[in-house]
Amino acid sequence: MTKRLTRAVLTGAMIATAIGGIAVPAFAQRDPAYAAARAAGQVGEKMDGYLGIVGAETPDLRRIVNDINIKRRAVYSERAKATNATLEEYALTAGCQAILATVPGEKYQAPDGTWATRGAGAPMRDSRCP
Repeated sequence: MTKRLTRAVLTGAMIATAIGGIAVPAFAQRDPAYAAARAAGQVGEKMDGYLGIVGAETPDLRRIVNDINIKRRAVYSERAKATNATLEEYALTAGCQAILATVPGEKYQAPDGTWATRGAGAPMRDSRCP
């Protein structure tokens, strides 16, 4: 019963994420530093719905990642309440969608926690993804 309820909540959150779009702030999509870091494989999408630093951390990368993650958390919190999900459930679903939305060459966190580079095929996703 609990597993069914969790799956239903995650599915609802996934639908809300799909309708509302992936919670990447609009400024991040226009920020050339973020776009460059993403294209260079310095940042990647994590399973928990947040952005992570791949490899060596610099103060500029940390600033970009922290800023985006703070904004994502605010969006996730709002949407989790609206869908009766926990923040963690909603963030996981958003992470599943963000990883699915990566394009070849971009980094993402594989289910085993390692960083992977998206190839031409579908990315590896966590078994908890709806």
